[in-house]
Amino acid sequence: MDDAIEETIDAFEILKQQGKIRHYGISSIRPNVIRQYLNKSHIESVMTQYSLLDRRPEEETLEMLHKNKISVVTRGTVAKGLLAGKSVRDYLGYTAEEVQKMANTVKELSKNYGSMTEVALKYVLQHPAVTSIVLGMSNSSQLKEAIKAVENEHDLSQEDRNKLKTALTPRFYEAHR
Repeated sequence: MDDAIEETIDAFEILKQQGKIRHYGISSIRPNVIRQYLNKSHIESVMTQYSLLDRRPEEETLEMLHKNKISVVTRGTVAKGLLAGKSVRDYLGYTAEEVQKMANTVKELSKNYGSMTEVALKYVLQHPAVTSIVLGMSNSSQLKEAIKAVENEHDLSQEDRNKLKTALTPRFYEAHR
């Protein structure tokens, strides 16, 4: 909350001018921070949390970044495995029952796309601002599933995207606006 944003930007701009770095970006989920960097710096990318269970970036930041041609790298895309078949629990203000509702929708659609992971990844990757995903894995089968998901060029249909969007009411930012 107390980041020295201007000092940070100055340091990165100096490093860039000196040729020590080519580009830089930030990692943030906070619209107020992202907005400041957009207005005061030459960032090339923003890493942010984004998934079907964390659609906060859809409210404002994804469009803002896309409009400014800033690449978006996402993390948390399968929501700690909750969108890939792990046992449900409360998550980011959603009750376990609400998480189950989304997981059920993802599972239902996975019959058409291959796996729950594939549905979760495709939803995020189909946003025009998103350029890549950082995906955590703990075994080779998860790696194979992720590779399969991105190799399958079959996008989610608009009808299926709408089913996912309406499965839960998105939670948006309460602070950091």
